Amino acid sequence: MAPFGLATFVAKSFGVFTCSNTLARVVRAAHGTPVRCLSTQAGGPPKRPLNGYMRYVLQQKPVVGRQNPELKLMDVIRKIAHEWRTMSPEKKRPFEDEFIQEKEEFKRVLQRYRAQLTPAQIEQQRLEKRETMAKKAAIRKKREANTMGKPKRPRTPFNIFMSEHFEEAKGENIPAKMKSLTYDWRNLFSHQKQCSTFQVYTQLAEDDKIRYKNEMESWEGHMVEIGREDLIRGKTVSKRKRKAAEAEKAKTKKKAAAKRPATKAKSRTIKKMTKSSNAKAEKKITKT
Repeated sequence: MAPFGLATFVAKSFGVFTCSNTLARVVRAAHGTPVRCLSTQAGGPPKRPLNGYMRYVLQQKPVVGRQNPELKLMDVIRKIAHEWRTMSPEKKRPFEDEFIQEKEEFKRVLQRYRAQLTPAQIEQQRLEKRETMAKKAAIRKKREANTMGKPKRPRTPFNIFMSEHFEEAKGENIPAKMKSLTYDWRNLFSHQKQCSTFQVYTQLAEDDKIRYKNEMESWEGHMVEIGREDLIRGKTVSKRKRKAAEAEKAKTKKKAAAKRPATKAKSRTIKKMTKSSNAKAEKKITKT
């Protein structure tokens, strides 16, 4: 039986299914050994069955782990993934056939489940699905921005202190070192906020904020140039729109100001012509 931690890790790594705390479904592996996988909670919507690859991963993980005890979990998964890619279609077929069979059963169960929902429950599920998709889109956007070289966020004074003293911190593992550094930071500066050492870390943090601001402006400008405005921050988009609107407004005012003198000159000419015409008419009347 695959450990809960493994199933959760594999599911999140490959985005194949969403797991819960209830072990409900049982899928059969190629050699007939039952392999439990994660399913929905009682009363919830049915979960999609595991595809052939996921079944193979859950079956082979204990085997590969025993054969290669020195490998980490990620390396074990990579090894199994390589085996699956190089496996012949005939060897893959038992896993994929079971997936197809359970998929048909899943469709029937899903249809029965949807038939018993009230309109309010359907609307609630629709809203939850929209929220989930928005969260996934935000995660994908963040990952893509990091891939495109988005600058690292500025560090706090404590982050800088921790990075400088991490190697020499007490503790045999990372959590122990973190706890020791947190204690040292609080002990040193909780009552000495004005000391020179604290001011040094504060100044370094302020410098890092300036670095982040400059790098973000440059990076977001580059994203706009290559047509990836979707990756820049919302407040930057609003700022750019506001600047563009202000520039357009100033341009309109400038055009209006340029037209104004010409209009005034034309008006003065018309007035002169009117005066001249009136004077000529008066002269004719006087002569008459």
